Amino acid sequence: MPWPVLEPPPDVCYLIRRAAMWYRFLNPLRPMRDLYVHRELLGQFARREIEARYRGSYLGLLWSLITPLVMLATYTLVFSTIFQARWRVDAVPQRGEFALTLFAGLIAFNLFAECVTRAPTLVVANTNYVKNVVFPIQILPVSALGAALFHGVVNVAILLVASLVVFGTLSHTLWLLPVAALPLLAFSLGLSWLLASLGVFLRDTTYAVGMATQILFFLTPVFYRADAVPEPLRTVLGLNPLSNIVEDFRRVLVWSQTPDWTAWSIAMATSAAVFVLGYAWFMITKPGFADVL
Repeated sequence: MPWPVLEPPPDVCYLIRRAAMWYRFLNPLRPMRDLYVHRELLGQFARREIEARYRGSYLGLLWSLITPLVMLATYTLVFSTIFQARWRVDAVPQRGEFALTLFAGLIAFNLFAECVTRAPTLVVANTNYVKNVVFPIQILPVSALGAALFHGVVNVAILLVASLVVFGTLSHTLWLLPVAALPLLAFSLGLSWLLASLGVFLRDTTYAVGMATQILFFLTPVFYRADAVPEPLRTVLGLNPLSNIVEDFRRVLVWSQTPDWTAWSIAMATSAAVFVLGYAWFMITKPGFADVL
């Protein structure tokens, strides 16, 4: 007499399949392979993102150069000339040093803010790609990151030219900038994947992210020194992963210092987790986009 075949209940089978999907997408090599396979398409969409922003304007891409130049000149006038502010009280004051230090922090935060504020509308604004089962819609947040990275590189170039004018030399640790930027890129992209998915199912995500980004701006040491924060609030500031990233940008771009490797390791581990989990969440929820849109 053959043994009876025992089959698990349908609900259990469904949970097993979903768990297997999570396990497959949680492989950290999978998003890297995905980006490499679609690298040509990513380049085309990132270029389209940049061109679309300035389409119809007379100066076109020149605005990506004019805007940070005007802002840097404004910071120099206000903080270095009018307020005569100094960032490091133990250093000899130099005209423009405060503005450059401030601008270096803004480069990091603006790259993050540009990615996450656009993320909730990326999928909703491209419904034609969602209904095309062949198109890899997971590259939409990556193309937005590419456009933000383009503006970040322009800002860094302007900062370097200004550093030559103010200090007469460039930072000796400038070559460490890609290392300092790695946690920022991973964190921004992982969060963008998560928010792009949530923006499909919860349209209020756009407004919540905009408000949260403004609050986060004041909780990040962009306009003030981290050691100037009162001790009880310094712990809260330390929970913000952007705090260490912004400080590392200043170290390698302005102060000729190496990153704080302990803080960098913590930020990198946090960013890597957000990167993998954000990608997994997006890929798991992607099949439901077409039903909602």
